[in-house]
Amino acid sequence: MRIAFLGTIGGAEPQAVGHHSSFLVEHGNRFYVFDAGEGCSRTAHLLGYDLTRIRAVFISHTHMDHIGGLANLLWDIRKVHNVGHIAARRSSEETLDVHIPNPVVWDAVMTLLRHTEGEFSTDFEVAGRPVLDGVVFDEDGMRVTALGNGHMPAAPDGSALSYSLRIDGEGASVVYSGDVARPEEIAPLLDQRCDLLLMETGHHSVVDVCEFARSYSRRIGGLCFTHNGREILGDREAALETARRHFGPNVMIAGDGLIVDPVTRSPQNQPLTR
Repeated sequence: MRIAFLGTIGGAEPQAVGHHSSFLVEHGNRFYVFDAGEGCSRTAHLLGYDLTRIRAVFISHTHMDHIGGLANLLWDIRKVHNVGHIAARRSSEETLDVHIPNPVVWDAVMTLLRHTEGEFSTDFEVAGRPVLDGVVFDEDGMRVTALGNGHMPAAPDGSALSYSLRIDGEGASVVYSGDVARPEEIAPLLDQRCDLLLMETGHHSVVDVCEFARSYSRRIGGLCFTHNGREILGDREAALETARRHFGPNVMIAGDGLIVDPVTRSPQNQPLTR
């Protein structure tokens, strides 16, 4: 398993240093996208990822900095699929699953796409899937488990509209906070050890995140900041120094285009420059 960060900025105004939140997981011969901030498909394509090999998309919640690139991602998958000289065609028998908490938003995305070029006709199925607490995906050794959090008010039926996610596959495990009201909300996803905790700093200070993570340090191999807020955007090196002082050496700050092994936490490339 490898992680490619496609967007690492929280819900700020457009930033020169990166795009809104999104990352891609390589597992076997398939790819999985988690959140879809603006520009995610462009970054994935420029990093050399064949968009037709994306098996599923998982949306933690439907704020714009997490879904602003979703329609474009789906449109680009269709486009690449239809021009075979760019990449191998996607199997028409394989469904592209989009796991999204709010069906109203999903309907809106598909309405938009169907009013663009070619009415978004495809010879493969694109299916919206609900997100609820528990295992939401389990296929070919890739498992994704969702846990509702308090970042957004609950739906009228009481179900959560914002989720944190645990990703297990190929002997590696990653916990992605999504956006949370409190870092402690993700604790149940840390009942088992995780190799890398991807933690947002858009709504929480570096110190608060590190203090929480340190209390679970025996279960966390490494800590990686993403969905970065103004503390990190203002002084990345100072934030990293603070994090290492409060958590330890196994901490990093993600940048757009960075590819890492979650077990070794070793970078596989350099982040994209802007």
